[in-house]
Amino acid sequence: MNSLQMLDSSICERGKPSDCDSEFPANVRRTNNIRCQIRAIYAQFLYILLYSEMLYLYLDESGDLGFDFFSKKPSCFFTVAVLAVSGMDNNRRIINGVKKTLRRKLGKRAEELKGTRTTLEIKEYFYRQVADVPFEVFSMTLNKRRVYDELAKRKDRVYNYIARHVLDAIPVEAAGQRVQLVIDKSKSKREIRDFNQYVIRNLQGRLDPKVPLDISHIASHDSLGLQAVDLFSWGIFRKHEKGDQSWFNIYAGKVKKDSIYLP
Repeated sequence: MNSLQMLDSSICERGKPSDCDSEFPANVRRTNNIRCQIRAIYAQFLYILLYSEMLYLYLDESGDLGFDFFSKKPSCFFTVAVLAVSGMDNNRRIINGVKKTLRRKLGKRAEELKGTRTTLEIKEYFYRQVADVPFEVFSMTLNKRRVYDELAKRKDRVYNYIARHVLDAIPVEAAGQRVQLVIDKSKSKREIRDFNQYVIRNLQGRLDPKVPLDISHIASHDSLGLQAVDLFSWGIFRKHEKGDQSWFNIYAGKVKKDSIYLP
């Protein structure tokens, strides 16, 4: 059980008969109230412990932003996912998990792990290397058929909007040292500038002024963290696009946000 699971399980859900039912004697209720308070304090401690270090955010997408459903065959959904890892040691363990999978399952010539090009067996092997690392996955999936025509022409705006909603779900406020956001380098210079400005406006207001925010756009074959989130993003996209949850179900316990925009 990782730290976040411990945090979730340690919070007392008030109102459950086992803890706070008014039918219990007063002394039992007082004891349970104290227990609830202790659990809440412990949960807060775990939360601070987990996020008080450097926070690494790896952002990737799956699917496409094509909207011509008549003459072409674009995807019906578009997923943006973020892998959130707190602390240098945990980040190193994710990186090593990717390295080990590349070396042992794909050989020396393999450049990167890709969700679209790796078998379920390889994905499962990768997850076994990182299953006990306390990381989280946040995502939002766009139902493209519900996007109105005018907005479909502003693909960069659609991307930025979905990415912002995913980042909004991550508790960056508790980051104690630095937030490093790494994105797959697939945008033009103008799109990179617009994206950075958009994200900075929305994130910096939630960060302590003493906590720097770094944004890097890196080719996925040069970032092992991006390769890790590519696998998770593909699993979420595949669930919505094809109804295939075989890979998603393996790491579903790590997914803290999996929402549909325009369902």
